[in-house]
Amino acid sequence: MDKIQAENLTRRGAGRPKGSVNKTTAAAKSMIEQAAQELGGVNRLVEWAKEAPENERAFWATVFPKLLPLQVHGAGENGEHTVVNKVLWEVVGSSSQDT
Repeated sequence: MDKIQAENLTRRGAGRPKGSVNKTTAAAKSMIEQAAQELGGVNRLVEWAKEAPENERAFWATVFPKLLPLQVHGAGENGEHTVVNKVLWEVVGSSSQDT
């Protein structure tokens, strides 16, 4: 009996142990990936998005956000975002050479 199975017996009712693979999700992702490839893959998705403005809108509003992280943490002490505004003055001198 491996560690996950042994831990699962002592955690009865607590759900899937941390670190164990969710087989249902993995199987569903695999089937969706296979279907996407059989429907034309990347080229077909691009073609579909270009067919009509509402398709492109659906891509950017529904499909693309799934690639983004659910939470974005900033560099601040408590994960907050900081905005830094800089004003740079650059003096460029002219080099006039008399020839």
